[in-house]
Amino acid sequence: SAIASLLFLRQIEKWDKWLFKLLNSQWTNSFFDAVLPYFRDSVFWAPLYIFILVFIALNWGKKGLWWSLLFLCTLAMADLIGARIFKEGFERLRPCQDPYFQMEVRLLLKHCSGSYSFTSNHAANHFGIATFISVTFFSLFRRWIYLAYVWAAVVSYAQVYVGVHYPL
Repeated sequence: SAIASLLFLRQIEKWDKWLFKLLNSQWTNSFFDAVLPYFRDSVFWAPLYIFILVFIALNWGKKGLWWSLLFLCTLAMADLIGARIFKEGFERLRPCQDPYFQMEVRLLLKHCSGSYSFTSNHAANHFGIATFISVTFFSLFRRWIYLAYVWAAVVSYAQVYVGVHYPL
């Protein structure tokens, strides 16, 4: 029924806010306060992105250029789907913008972005990249491929830790 669905969604939102407060305000330390704002910054990761693209192009030639193009397409698709479908479809306020919740947010950035919270494009983009890398290079980097997902998870965690996204 509609009432049961609404109650279920309210309960999920309640758990999401509870987990947010735990990650953003209670399970904190000065090292994460200093480091995690950088981990969620795309400019911080730019040298890694450039290294990956140059490494691929130098080692795989024309195939590497196709790989790079598909890599960028994956990134663009994840970004567009997150921004145009999820964020505009759900219109969930960021924790740092929610007038009923923002006083409970420990914001570690200079300002709170103006876009919506669900979903985090940083998280979606990095998980998209991690999946693309793992699918295309699994046979070559089988033992290390999990690092791409660890990287995406750290970026996602940083989004919550700095106060701009809910865990969900």
